[in-house]
Order: sequence, then structure tokens, then C-alpha cells
Amino acid sequence: MCHSRISALASARPPAPTGAGGGLLPARDLAAAWFLVVLVAVPAWVLTAGQARGMGVGPGTMGMALPLFLLLWVTMTAAMMLPSMAPVAITWVRGIGRRSSGWTRTVRTVEFVGGYLLVWAAFGLLAYAALALTGGLVDDRPTAGRWIGAVAFLLAGLYQLGPLKNVCLRHCRDPMGHLVRYAGFRSPARDLRVGVHHGAYCVGCCAGLMTVLVPLGVMNVAAMAGLAVVVFVEKLWSRGPLLARGVGIAFLVLAVLAPFQDWLLPGLRATMDGM
Repeated sequence: MCHSRISALASARPPAPTGAGGGLLPARDLAAAWFLVVLVAVPAWVLTAGQARGMGVGPGTMGMALPLFLLLWVTMTAAMMLPSMAPVAITWVRGIGRRSSGWTRTVRTVEFVGGYLLVWAAFGLLAYAALALTGGLVDDRPTAGRWIGAVAFLLAGLYQLGPLKNVCLRHCRDPMGHLVRYAGFRSPARDLRVGVHHGAYCVGCCAGLMTVLVPLGVMNVAAMAGLAVVVFVEKLWSRGPLLARGVGIAFLVLAVLAPFQDWLLPGLRATMDGM
């Protein structure tokens, strides 16, 4: 029994690169995974930037119905998050490389990415509710935008410095142990479930960062790009946790400044300027 358990774990681990003659399969895995990430992320950035240019930056949901918002939200999160989760996708694809090939491997990778984006779509429901609430408050009392911005930065800063952020960031930075455990997941929809599980950790890692889109504007392309860089560096740089704490401290500073500096709140300032 012990021998069979060790064998199962060994087969679940990604194959190690071999020499020129045997390294062809891992190379194809790597190329396919990165190609899929680029294939999704680049058009997502183009669509997001084009839509944002047409809508501008405003408070709340900017009049978007929930289906349209979720479509744009998933597109935006694909653009922002997929590059940083590419190593996980690559590791998982390499881990299943011995048991599938060709289109089967591609379909399983798409299933994994789909599960990941499904979690972000669920988080988008919460984001829509928060934006609708804050947008309504700003419409009723424009000056409330300053305090909404301060609270958003405060919550984001505290989250960045909190224990849940640390736990989720550790998972995203070192997913191998989790991916080996995922090998015990059974069909059907095994890869979808893996994507959902990892997506939940990613949402937990990035929830504080996404909170600042309330004051910065949910369709603010510059803010999206900046946050995407922070997410990427947090997860992949050796000093990513230090950066996470530094960003958290910066958010706390912005929370103090927000009530007195309207320029820090482009996502809430449009209505305030209308006064």
C-alpha cells in the first residue's frame, strides 16, 4: 500500500526536463501553456482598453447592467491575472503530460483556465454590489466619495498586511505541493475543479488590490496595468512578500490623504466635480 501511494505521487509529479532527445515533450507543454496564456491575455487587454476608452472613468458601475459588467470583469481579470498564474498552468500541464497529448491536453488546460476564471466571475458579483452601493452613495452625497475612497484604501492596506493575504500569496508563489495533492482529484471535471481551487487562492491573494479599483475606477486602464504588474511581481519575484507589505503601507498612506486630495480618486471624482 505504501509502495502504491509513492508510485501514485511520483506519476503525478511533472516530468523533469531531459536531454535533447527526450526533452521534446516538456518543451511542447511549455510552449502550449504560454501560447494559451498569450492567446487569452493579449486580446483581453486589447478589448479591455478599447472598452475603457469608450466609457471613460466614473463612479460605481457607470450604468452597466450586471451581465455586461461580468463580461467586462472576466475580460479584465483575464488580462490582469493570467500572466501571473502562467507558471501554475504550465506546471499542471506538464504534470498531466504523460497521460494526455495533443488536443486532449489543450482541452484540459482550457478547462483549468475556465475554472480559474469562474471564481473571478463569482468575485465580480461582489464587486458589482460594492460598486453599485458606493456609486449610489456618491450620487446622493458627492462629498461622500472622499470618505469612500479613504475606506477603500484603508481596507486594501489592512488586507495586504493581514494573515489571509500571506496564506494565499504563499500558495500562489509555491503551488507545487498543492498541485501534487490535486493529482488525487477524480473525474469528472477534475481540471475544472483544480482551476476553481487555485482561483480561490488567487482571489484571496488579490482581493485587497482589486478593492482600490473603487476609488481609482473600475475601467481605469492605467490602474489595471499597475495592479497587474504588482500581482505579477508579488507572485514571481523572490521578494514578492516584501513588495506586498510595501504596497499595503502605501495604501494606508493614501487612505490618510484621500479625504483631502481629490486627484487620488478618479473613480469617484466625476460626480464630485459635478458639484
